[in-house]
Amino acid sequence: MANNNNQNIKDLKEALLEKLPSTRVREQELLCHHTTFKIGGPADLFIEPTTMDELSFTLRKIHESQVPVTIIGCGSNILVKDGGIRGAVVSVRHMTQIMDCNDNVLCIGSGYMLKDASEFAWENGLSGLEFAIGIPGTLGGAVFMNAGAYDGEMSHVVTSVLAVDFEGNIKEYDASHLDFGYRHSVFHDNHEVIGEVIMTLQPGDKDAIKARMDELTEKRESKQPLEYASAGSTFKRPPGYFAGTLIEQTGLKGLSVGDAQVSHKHAGFVINTGNAKAKDVLDLIKEVQKRVYDQHGVHLEPEVRMIGED
Repeated sequence: MANNNNQNIKDLKEALLEKLPSTRVREQELLCHHTTFKIGGPADLFIEPTTMDELSFTLRKIHESQVPVTIIGCGSNILVKDGGIRGAVVSVRHMTQIMDCNDNVLCIGSGYMLKDASEFAWENGLSGLEFAIGIPGTLGGAVFMNAGAYDGEMSHVVTSVLAVDFEGNIKEYDASHLDFGYRHSVFHDNHEVIGEVIMTLQPGDKDAIKARMDELTEKRESKQPLEYASAGSTFKRPPGYFAGTLIEQTGLKGLSVGDAQVSHKHAGFVINTGNAKAKDVLDLIKEVQKRVYDQHGVHLEPEVRMIGED
């Protein structure tokens, strides 16, 4: 079986090299280099398309080869396990074109960083993305998770999305078909790959927009352990509670397994203080869940997606 898989990977790589340069189709790529946690084993094949055409081609060839596929952006909300990921990993991180900026509408590639999109909007006198200034991750990941902070979220600004299914077909979704909810979008269910994001913003005063962005940046930097590798908030907000508050009240700040640690600065973050393994993080999450449940009767559900093999 392993030999068949290896041959499938070799054949897929050859097929992809018809359109993509070899620098963007690599075997046994360590995913710790592509996640904000700085954790993760190897991908059998790591692929970096830069355009909708390349993304469509890549997904079609993967489908034809019957190789399993995993999609990532900048790796900010995932924990890749130590065994890595079998099959193909497609990173949209380099899909960063700005296709349009007219009449308060931005059309931007899904790999564009959310922070950069917020700054681009400000530079063009557009308001509505201030909330996104400190959220780590790409536009595509932000739409996938309906990312939000400080009373703003992606559902407030996204008007349509271009996506690609796993057979390489390009589809368009307007806002009414995106099924946005708390940390949820339609792409959780249809598993299509976000390629371009269209947002409608409002004209605003540049000084006021910048002041709001600076205020939110200061808040985030003062409260969150941005100096350490992490995947952002580790747990979803349980109804009626705040995860970080529950963890702090349980006395778990600083609790460690290996180099994985509950942050002293914000208990809602598990951080990598050095060379943490995915197993350290998973064991720490389980321990936090157990102790919080024992003390408060509340089950904490991870917000971070765990992918790959042990």
